[in-house]
Amino acid sequence: MHAAVLYDQQDIRIVERPIPEPGEDEVVIKNVVSTTCGTDVKNYKRGYPLLKPPHPFGHEFSGVIAATGLGVEGFHEGDRVAVHNSAPCGRCYWCKHGQTSMCENLLFNRGSYAEYVKVPQRIVQLNMFHMPDEMTHKTASLLEPFSCAVYGIQNCPICLGDLVVINGAGPIGLMFARLAVLEGAQVLVTDLAEGRLKAAKAMGAWGTLNLTDIEDPAAAVRESFGCSRGADVVIECTGNLTVWEQSLRMARKGGFVLLFGGTKPGSILSVDATLLHYSQLTIKGVFHTTPLSVSQAFRLLEMGVINDKDFVQHEYPLAELEKALLEHASGSVIKNAIVYD
Repeated sequence: MHAAVLYDQQDIRIVERPIPEPGEDEVVIKNVVSTTCGTDVKNYKRGYPLLKPPHPFGHEFSGVIAATGLGVEGFHEGDRVAVHNSAPCGRCYWCKHGQTSMCENLLFNRGSYAEYVKVPQRIVQLNMFHMPDEMTHKTASLLEPFSCAVYGIQNCPICLGDLVVINGAGPIGLMFARLAVLEGAQVLVTDLAEGRLKAAKAMGAWGTLNLTDIEDPAAAVRESFGCSRGADVVIECTGNLTVWEQSLRMARKGGFVLLFGGTKPGSILSVDATLLHYSQLTIKGVFHTTPLSVSQAFRLLEMGVINDKDFVQHEYPLAELEKALLEHASGSVIKNAIVYD
């Protein structure tokens, strides 16, 4: 089979590998669709704190079970499945304290840019789902990022009628926007790309704000809302440290700021201590997701809360993965799909 390996920053190679065979309680998926992701783009361009190359590349996909190992229950060859890329151990200190995204033995399954993907036991048992007939593989491939947005929004104290700012209209930001709208918030989405802001309107956002050439984004946000107090909740989805710092100044006194976008290695956040203390801000970082949020995200996909038509623009063969990633990075698309025969 052919598979993508990231050998170094901006060095993707399509290599030949044996088709994997399932071990006990494992399955092998024949890939139908892999989707590009902002994390993949950052990994390709600047590296990723949790990974050292060379390594298998990609983590969003959906396909058909090609083979099952001994002991697999509930899944059979030929089943169409949506598959998450991770699962916690359930045994460590953090799992037992209900913080499964912090699991010290968190299992990640990487290498979805490939014709076949082997899925480990934990993920088969916790985070793999039968797709309904009407669900497309492109929609199913949104499970991983959508589950992260579901987990993130559950950490935000959004009340009906709240003013909510989403900074960044990439795939995750758009998913946050959709979920915040469903929470009953008045949602303003900011970005630098008009195409992505148009997509935010399709998610139900009340308003959008292009921050290109705007010197004071916090003031511009207050002006957009027509009030001086600032937003009740601000959600950062870019991974840009400058935007992290701007997000703090967009919140009202007593407001809440969720810092979700992953920053590059070595980033140091500078916080105005006076602002933090006297405005009584709550700042929270959130990483990844949990099995509960994964199952909830899959249910929301079944309900049609989001689908591939809003997120996936173009199709590329695996040989053109780099082109698909660079187009994603340009902001001219939300996501691209890698498709397989």
